[in-house]
This record gives sequence, structure tokens and C-alpha cells, in this order.
Amino acid sequence: MARLLTPKLLLRGFEFFLVASLLGYGLTLLYGNDVSASLAKFAQLEWPWLFVGLGLASMDWLGGGLRLWVLARHVVPSPSLKGCLLAGGMGAWAGYVTPLQSGAGPMTIYTLRRYGIPLPVAVAATFVSFIATIAFFGIAGPLAILFGAGRSLGTKGNVLGLSLYDLFLGSLGVVGIIGLVMLVIVVFPHFAAGLIHQLADSVGRRSRRVAERLEKLRAGIEDTAASVVAFKTPNGLLALVWATVLSGPSHANKLLAGYVALRVLGIHANFVDVLLVQTLVMFLLYFAPTPGASGIAELLTAAVMSVYVPRELTPVYTLVWRFIQSYCTIGFGFIVFSGWVRRGLRVVDETALPEAAG
Repeated sequence: MARLLTPKLLLRGFEFFLVASLLGYGLTLLYGNDVSASLAKFAQLEWPWLFVGLGLASMDWLGGGLRLWVLARHVVPSPSLKGCLLAGGMGAWAGYVTPLQSGAGPMTIYTLRRYGIPLPVAVAATFVSFIATIAFFGIAGPLAILFGAGRSLGTKGNVLGLSLYDLFLGSLGVVGIIGLVMLVIVVFPHFAAGLIHQLADSVGRRSRRVAERLEKLRAGIEDTAASVVAFKTPNGLLALVWATVLSGPSHANKLLAGYVALRVLGIHANFVDVLLVQTLVMFLLYFAPTPGASGIAELLTAAVMSVYVPRELTPVYTLVWRFIQSYCTIGFGFIVFSGWVRRGLRVVDETALPEAAG
């Protein structure tokens, strides 16, 4: 994690996010092809639902923070609740302003360290929270399908001959594969590390740089596995169960933003269907190469939600959806991080962390 995140790098990511988002939103305006209708809709928004959206936007901090607190308190007696809440939100913020959400983990760990939580505990809590996320979607998705949720999506959308329901099933399959990989890393860390080491030896003949990165990955797997030993107990598994349950609230802004944005526009749709579509959108955006999926998110949601949103209202829907899904966290997180920088922060680096701070 050393020197991975610096104020300059995060500022550049924030700037890129703004520019790419503006470009993406500009394209939605062209797609809507009726600026006057879009502007007129702003005077007809369902404002109570917008306040619901504001509450959802806080779940990056409240839901994600409570999940970290549940995990951290299993190892340390009295972890800072404030620190955990900030870690949940700041991790999401850093993920939004870095490519492939690469800054989320390091920033979460840094914030936990900032509030006095030991590094091994911070690493373990962050890693186990990711496991809890995979477990949540790995359990909730099949259960939803088992009870017949989302079947009507089979008649909606047509992407290369696939319906939205087909795409959801495909994304669920990838979640299952990731879950199996996480299980192997946690249960058989030396086996996974050995495979990476063998791959590094093989690749090393062609690229020394790639081999070195693979070796760092191997070391990281072993270190992470060592840090989660405390969770391989009955109480540790109970903490994981609670973290899995809390993964729902911690991702509520991403899962429910679409439905709430529709209601803000006065559009009624099947709640479960929209929830499944938003799960698909969230999964696809997780692997987007731009910071916060900027530019890509605006276009993707316009395409996927076109089955619910009239074309001329797409720009308004996109703006409200992004406001709930990420803009609030990005704005508040930028204020928090700017305060840290003003108090002397230079490099986000576990070798030079300040004492517990406010």
C-alpha cells in the first residue's frame, strides 16, 4: 500500500472523474434529444423521494462503517466507531476517484489506522468486508432467482441477443467464481500462494516486471491470510455473518438508487426488477477502468434503464441516479480529505501514519 495514494494522485482522479462525467452526461443530453423537456421535468420532481435519495447516499458511510466496526471489534476491544464510519465512506470515496476502485482498500486501511486500529486488524477487516460483500450477493442472488424474482426481465433488453435477466444470471456466475477464489485464498492460502509463485517463475523468463508484481501478490496473499486467522473461530464466523447482513445496507445507495431515481421522476416500476437491474449495473461498473466509472456509468445506465425511462427524461434520471450513487460521497469525502491534507498529510503510507486524529 506504501505510496499508492497521494493527494496529487487523488486530485487528478477527482478531476478526471468530473471531466469524464460531464462528457458522459453531455452524451445523455444528445441521446435525450429534447433539452426543453428535460429542463421542464426539474420543476415536476417528486421531492420527498429526493430526500430518500439523500438518506441512501449516506449508506456508503453508515452501512460500510458499521460493517467495519463489527469486524474490527471482534479483534480489538473498543474500535473507534467514528473512525470506522469515516473508513467506510472514505474507502468508497477513494474507490470513486481511482481506476478500477483500486484506492478503496488502501484508503479504508489508512483511515482505520488513523483512528488507532492496528494495521493487521485494519487489513483483516477490509479484506473480510470484501468477502462479506461477495457472500451477500452470492446468497441473495440465487435466493431471489429461486423465488422467481426478475423473471419479467427476460422480456426486457436486447444486448447481443441477451435479455437483462440473462445478463444478471451471467454476472451472478462471475460473483460465484470470485467467491470460490476468495474461499481458496482464505482456506488454502499456501496453496494459492504456491500457484502464484509458480506462475511468477514461468512468467519471469519473459517479463521480470510482471514476475515481481506476481511475487508481491503472493506475499500479499500470505500476509492477508495471516491477518484473518482471528476470524477462523465461532465468534469470528458470527462476525462474518453480521458483516454479510450489513453488506446490504452498505451497498444500499448503489442497489436502490435506480428505483428511487425513477420515483423522483414520478415513474413507477417493479421494485425487485429494478433492484436486480441495479445489481447488474453495479457489478459491471465495479470493473470499469475510469475513476468512479465516470463517463461509462452515465452511458451504461442510460442504455440499461431505457426500458423504464422515456428517452427525453434520460438526462434527468442519470443526474439524479449519479447524485445518489456517488456525487454526495465524492463531495463530502473531498471535504474530509482536504481537511486531512491541510493538517499536514503528505503521503498515504502505513509507514508514516499520524496518531489517532479527529
